[in-house]
Amino acid sequence: MYQTIVYPSPLGPLLLASEKEQLKGLWIEGQKYYAATLTGTCEQRETPLLTSASRWLDSYFAAKCPDPNQLPLAPNGSAFRQLIWNLLLEIPYGQVVTYRQIAQKAAQRMGRPSMSAQAVGGAVGHNPISIIIPCHRVVGSNHSLTGYAGGLEKKYWLLELEGAVVQGGIECEKK
Repeated sequence: MYQTIVYPSPLGPLLLASEKEQLKGLWIEGQKYYAATLTGTCEQRETPLLTSASRWLDSYFAAKCPDPNQLPLAPNGSAFRQLIWNLLLEIPYGQVVTYRQIAQKAAQRMGRPSMSAQAVGGAVGHNPISIIIPCHRVVGSNHSLTGYAGGLEKKYWLLELEGAVVQGGIECEKK
């Protein structure tokens, strides 16, 4: 059984979900694939873990750069998606990488000569723990703001919060 709470954020309501003291999900209301990995019964109930996740979000939205490793993250997904989500956790706060760069790292870790950036994009887009697993830090090859299940305006907002310079909503670079 999943425990859920709604966290009121500057981006709108966020649904947080945990199961067995592991964080399973964080979705922005209205985002693509909203709560898609919640396959069992849910009860709206505050737990110590969900309280910790709320405090993490308080710190994040105050631009204090909290460490995602403070939380027991356990997103549901295939081994490939898990690999991609772990690579996302390696992207430093306030920085961006391209889908191609993630594909190159994934190929290297899998012992393959190459990997499709489109395959990476699919895994990034299905990230069930938005914000904490920072899929918003992945941009197109020309640093364009492409793809974000929560909406490009929210991706732009998150990158600005982190101090990534977003020029005209297109270019991203570290301040």
